[in-house]
Amino acid sequence: MEKKKNISMAVIKRLPKYHRYLNELMNNDVDRISSKELSEKIGFTASQIRQDLNCFGDFGQQGYGYNVRELYNQISSILGLNKKYNTIIVGAGNIGQAIANYKFDRLGFNLIGIFDANPKLIGIKIRDVGIQDIDELKTFLVENSVDIAFICVPRVNAQKVSNELVVNGVKAIWNFAPVDLDVPEDVTVENVHLSESLLTLVYLLNQNEEK
Repeated sequence: MEKKKNISMAVIKRLPKYHRYLNELMNNDVDRISSKELSEKIGFTASQIRQDLNCFGDFGQQGYGYNVRELYNQISSILGLNKKYNTIIVGAGNIGQAIANYKFDRLGFNLIGIFDANPKLIGIKIRDVGIQDIDELKTFLVENSVDIAFICVPRVNAQKVSNELVVNGVKAIWNFAPVDLDVPEDVTVENVHLSESLLTLVYLLNQNEEK
């Protein structure tokens, strides 16, 4: 299905949750589900679910609901999971190693390289991918097609790493460094700032205690 433009970011950010819940439904041998039943499981209103899905086309039938597998496959396609993506990790500390050990390959993400500046880590393998010296990053990028890079380095090094990635053709960055990267408009960055998420949690915790 062809993706439509000008979809709000709020809708886009809800798609992965639909994808996850639909996968769970398939694993539980659920063949079809109504928007009302899905709303009870996922936490969105039935109206919100219908509005979100209508942004991308006509899904489901009145009185029948949604075919779970068909909707799962359609959302997978909308998210771009009908493709394979070569990925690398720059920074093999605790966060980098945790990401390397996560089985993103089941979603189509193929980890082909891990890089770090710590000589004690060079040569160690994580899920059959050896950690390489950061000095080899440029050559690796020239010789390999990399779709997405995960930046897991300290903030003081993040922009330098980002510049190296961008100049060598990487168009998508998953950034775990606690700093906002300066990149060209044609490069997409998704920031995962752990401290900001934690501070949001603390704020909400205190708000609940004050009720």
